[in-house]
Amino acid sequence: MGSKTISLDEEAYRRLKNEKNGNESFSDVVKRITGPIKRRSLAEFAGTWKLTRKEDEKMKTALKDLEEHFNDMLG
Repeated sequence: MGSKTISLDEEAYRRLKNEKNGNESFSDVVKRITGPIKRRSLAEFAGTWKLTRKEDEKMKTALKDLEEHFNDMLG
């Protein structure tokens, strides 16, 4: 596996170093602290984006314009 170089300020470095256990690497510490990557379904986000009335109208207008454009293209 490859590696990346990152920059940390002194305080962040000290905090990360203080989290190390024994011979644990910094990569091990970061993985332990952040936990596993959870793959989420797009469906889990359904309904979480709250639109304002203005955004809602703007989106409806854009979709209507797009539909008209495709209808014109397809004849």
